[in-house]
Amino acid sequence: MNRSEASPSFRLAYVPGVTPAKWVRIWNERLPGIPLDLVQVSAAEAPGVLRDGGADAGLLRLPTDRRDLSAIPLYTETTVVVVPKDHLVTAAEEVSAGELADEIVLHPLDDTLDWEHPPGRPALERPATTADAIELVAAGIGLLVVPQSLARLHHRRDLTYRPVTDTPQSRVALSWREDRTTDLVEDFIGIVRGRTVNSTRGRRPAVAGETKPGRRDGQDGAKPGRSDGAGARRKPAGGGQAGRGRGSGRSRGSGGGRRGRPHRRS
Repeated sequence: MNRSEASPSFRLAYVPGVTPAKWVRIWNERLPGIPLDLVQVSAAEAPGVLRDGGADAGLLRLPTDRRDLSAIPLYTETTVVVVPKDHLVTAAEEVSAGELADEIVLHPLDDTLDWEHPPGRPALERPATTADAIELVAAGIGLLVVPQSLARLHHRRDLTYRPVTDTPQSRVALSWREDRTTDLVEDFIGIVRGRTVNSTRGRRPAVAGETKPGRRDGQDGAKPGRSDGAGARRKPAGGGQAGRGRGSGRSRGSGGGRRGRPHRRS
């Protein structure tokens, strides 16, 4: 991979509910000369945007069509049920999927959870989007089970949510095209994985012979590449030998200036 192959800016796609602000801030600190452009896409559009070159990488939800795409799972979200604030569900700290069996549970067409059998009773029609389903919950039509970040994204004062057990969970991952693993993609992978600027996986290895910050001329007598640190050890004042105990820096010939240990009695 050559720098010339990388785009002059980095385009990061992200799906609703995912907040890339922390990673964007770190990018701007480490690579201030390379703009990071955010591209918001729907969960269904995200894989196609990456394949078509609409973004260099993307924060998307798993499971998804990963054909020709690499992916690094980042975290798993809690699944919650969104309900009106006066609903009986709010009396519990969490509920199971079985406890929703008698409820109408909305299943929008853009649902991001990998259901085998959605809980509850189905509505007559599936809402087109999660936002539409939220409006129906507010109208008392049914309940909605979504990743917690989507419940927060569509927050309303008249609605609340509770965690649901025994349901699929949404995993958020960083994904990109396998054949487009550019230097900038590697940079962003390092950021989301928490690598430091000086990580050995980074693209700025230490320059041989480079003076370390804070080191004064003449203090390092070791040759580059030596593992022996003796050359960097400071000598005591007065010409004493390094490694002696307290007072070793004083002249051995001076009288009365040396403190000795008391002689042990026989």
